[in-house]
Formats: sequence, structure tokens, C-alpha cells
Amino acid sequence: MKGVSLLAVLCLLLLSPQHHVEAAGGFIRTRGLNFVLDGNPFFANGFNAYWLMTLASDPSQRGKVSSAFREASSHGLLVARTWAFSDGGGNALQYSPGHYNGQTFTGLDFVVSEARRYGIRLILSLANNYDTFGGKKQYVQWARNQGQYIASDDEFFTNPVVGGFYKNHVKTVLTRVNSITGVAYKDDPTIFAWELMNEPRCQSDWSGNSVQRWIAEMAAYVKSIDSNHLLEAGLEGFYGASSPQKQFNPRLLQVGTDFIANNRIPNIDFATIHVYPDQWLSASNDQSQLAFLSNWIDVHIRDARDALRKPLLVTEFGKSSKDPGFSVGQRDALFKTVYSKIYWSARSGGSAAGGFFWQLLSEGMGSYGDGYEIVLSEGSSTARIIALQSRQLRYLGKWYARQRNVAKLNKAKAMREEERQRRASKAADAGN
Repeated sequence: MKGVSLLAVLCLLLLSPQHHVEAAGGFIRTRGLNFVLDGNPFFANGFNAYWLMTLASDPSQRGKVSSAFREASSHGLLVARTWAFSDGGGNALQYSPGHYNGQTFTGLDFVVSEARRYGIRLILSLANNYDTFGGKKQYVQWARNQGQYIASDDEFFTNPVVGGFYKNHVKTVLTRVNSITGVAYKDDPTIFAWELMNEPRCQSDWSGNSVQRWIAEMAAYVKSIDSNHLLEAGLEGFYGASSPQKQFNPRLLQVGTDFIANNRIPNIDFATIHVYPDQWLSASNDQSQLAFLSNWIDVHIRDARDALRKPLLVTEFGKSSKDPGFSVGQRDALFKTVYSKIYWSARSGGSAAGGFFWQLLSEGMGSYGDGYEIVLSEGSSTARIIALQSRQLRYLGKWYARQRNVAKLNKAKAMREEERQRRASKAADAGN
């Protein structure tokens, strides 16, 4: 590759015939600012599909799960983020503390096995901040039912009984042996990473101390059971009260989390952000929202690189069709902005390593639509942008792998030459 620019190589690759290659190999690791798979950089163009376990628990609906993975794979998407929680109620995964619905758990088994079949890895989130699917509110209510006096749902992060319920759920999921594959979750490389909680917030403690202590405790607990997988906290990226960067928060919003402090916890392997300018800046015009989006990603790429020295994933982003004046062109502009920031960071050795749009649906799932849904089989311009990003990141990874192999060959060649010269010198000395 000597004398050939990276841009030229990528252009040639993008113009060549496309062949999907399934993700293979062992567990995803981190090395500095990179994710690595079998020693080579791994870039994760991905998607959110929170509903996978819910539909998979009904055998008549499993075809939609398979269809989603098939369409995602055909568009080069390598990682899916989804829920490994559903708390309270008869069809929930965990209907009471420590008691699980076997059919729902088998649904999650199916999700993992189908992801493996289609070469897609999973980020599995273990709890929800919000009431949907039970969330921290349900955990707190369970503790109240056992006689705990709890004044606020935010005591999810501090009450030891609630913490015990959460730890039990963690242990149950991580040690689960998949009924389809026979592989324990903690031993399955199909799983990219665990997520402690979807968007943890504790607005009764703006200092961030409650969430900081909770993340440290629970991250250590996860790692005590499973040292194979990566772990992230599930953060949206808001800066804390003590951080000068809080000026970048939309409307100076504080939610009791701290992007830098929380992600500095040693057992947290990589950082995450979410970004919804149409929600966070709903009174602003589209141009102002895109400007915020661009700056939000830039600031976090910089801080992940300089302050954290860890990889960064944009694990949620999107543009709702329910927004006033929505157009597909606006959505495409948002996707292009996010993807461009990720690509150029990855290409230049920065911290950004992938993005996950919210949300992927299969055909016939209109009731799950929230305005943000993308149905890849419809062939929209957004779907084409998604596929292009997948190709660009895949070929960037291939380029880095080639460079690594060339470096290895050159090193081996230099060592052989050094050995040859040493032997020649030794022979010459013997002759004298």
C-alpha cells in the first residue's frame, strides 16, 4: 500500500463488487481508542430494536425478528442494541424479584441465537430508567412491598434491597444457558457488551454521587461474574455539575450523571452518548438542531479521546417523522452528520467507533412506530445512507487490518535480515 492514499484505497474498495462478510471470531475487546476483533480494529454500524425479546417470546411473531436481522445484515449492520429486561407483569421477563417467565427468557435465547446466525452482535441492556417495561419504578415498588420505606424512585441507586434485586437479575441473565445454542450468555461472543441501564438519571442528586457509586458497584459486580464481555453504563452524555463542559448540555440540563466521571470508572470499558436534538431543542429550527448535534458529537469525541482514552459509541440518534415540518431530507441530513463525524474520527484514529440509529422495525410492525422507525426493506434514501456507512466502516477496518499485516511482515523481514547479518558476522569472525 506504500504510496497509495487511504482515500484512494477506500474509493477503489467502495466501487468494487460488494459481498457481505459475517462478523466472526472471538470476543470484542478494547485497545486504547479502538474496539478490536482478533487483533484488528472493529467499527460498529448498528441499530436499536428494543422489541426483539418481546416479539421472540411469541413463536408466531419470531419471523419479524429473523426478518429484522436479515435486513440489517444485508445493509452491513453489525451490532444491535436491545433490552434484556422487562420487569413486572405476567408476560414480563422478571415478573417478581428473582422469578422469571420461561417463555420470555426463551424469546431472548432466540434473539441471541438469531443474531449469531446472521453475524450480528448484541449490546444487551439490563434495566430501564423509565417506567416502560417496569424500570427502576418497578424495582422500588418491589422493595416497598417487602417493607422498605422508599420516598423516591431515585433510591433505586442507593437502597441496598433494590440493589440486591438488580444484582440478582444481572447474575440470572449473565449465567443463563441459552436453551437453543447451549452456550451461557457470559461465554457467548455474540454479545458485544452489557449495558448497566438504559439512560440512568437521578435528578434528586445533581452532584452525581449517587449514580457514580451505583455504576462503580454494579460494574464491579458484572465483571466479577463475566470477564469476557465489555461493559458500558448506558449514558446519554450529559456532563455533571462539577464539569466545565456542562455548558454543552442542552438547556444546561443536569440529570445526576457525569459523562467524564462515570466513564472513568475502571470497569466501564467504553463511553456512550445519545442525541435527540428534535426533542432536546424542540423550539429551535432544523439548522440550529443540526448545529447542536454536530457540536455535541465533536465535544464527546474529544473528551473520550483526551479525558477518558476509551472508545465512544453513539448508541441512540434519530429524527422523528412526527416533528413539525418533517421531511426525509431532514432525517437524511441528520444521519449524514452523525455518520460523517463517526467516520472521520475513526479514519483519523479518534475515539468514535460506531453509531446506532433509533429504531429498526420489520414490515408489518406499524403499532411499534414512534416516528423514528426505519424499515430497511422499504428502500428509502435513509436506508441507502445506512448501507453506505456500513461499507465505509467495513473497508476502513479492512484497510487497518492490511496495514497491520504489512507491519507484521516488515517486522518479520527485518528480524530475518538482522539474524542473517548476525550469522554472517559470526562466520566472518570465525574465519579470521
